[in-house]
Amino acid sequence: MPTSYNAIAGTELGRVCALSDGIFAIAMTLLVLDIHAPEAADIHSEAELAAALIKLAPTAATWLMSLITLGIFWLGQQTQLSRLAGMNRNLAWLHFLFLAVVTAFPFSTRLLGSFFDYRLAFLIYYANILLAGVSLYIAWTYAERAGLTDEKPPGEKAAAIRRRIVRAQGLYAVGGLAGLMSPPLGVALIILIQVNYALAPRWTNRS
Repeated sequence: MPTSYNAIAGTELGRVCALSDGIFAIAMTLLVLDIHAPEAADIHSEAELAAALIKLAPTAATWLMSLITLGIFWLGQQTQLSRLAGMNRNLAWLHFLFLAVVTAFPFSTRLLGSFFDYRLAFLIYYANILLAGVSLYIAWTYAERAGLTDEKPPGEKAAAIRRRIVRAQGLYAVGGLAGLMSPPLGVALIILIQVNYALAPRWTNRS
């Protein structure tokens, strides 16, 4: 019986890892391009420079939030990829879907930085986080069911990956609800949530 193309396509795990690193690196770099230094022609004193820098606060806050967001999601995907025993075409496309969501972060970040007090801009940014989490969860769930993880059958390590995504998205949802009342408050809460996951304090590790 001849081998089908779908059976041999997308089986190189290393290529998915390489694509992931490249896309995350580009997305992280694009974030900082939206922070523009004040024009020298508009600045004539220390006070004017300080005032111009203060005006950059919303853009800087969204840059910081997105930088940490991408770092968390990069680590999450790399953790999944490191626990895979193999790759197939369907799983490759699921990770490609996740990476497609990642490429939207520079846009949603720019939108939120430009309209910092607008709920719609905040909700679009939060939707970006939600879609990234959902697509990453779907990819891992498929990997488990397809027998592509390094635990056979999937055990505690696989469950820990799923719990991590669900708990993080639950906390992000709290930030999302806060953003409906006040977008700056939502941004502040999301940053605090991200710092918690980035630093991984002892109580988080125990959970």
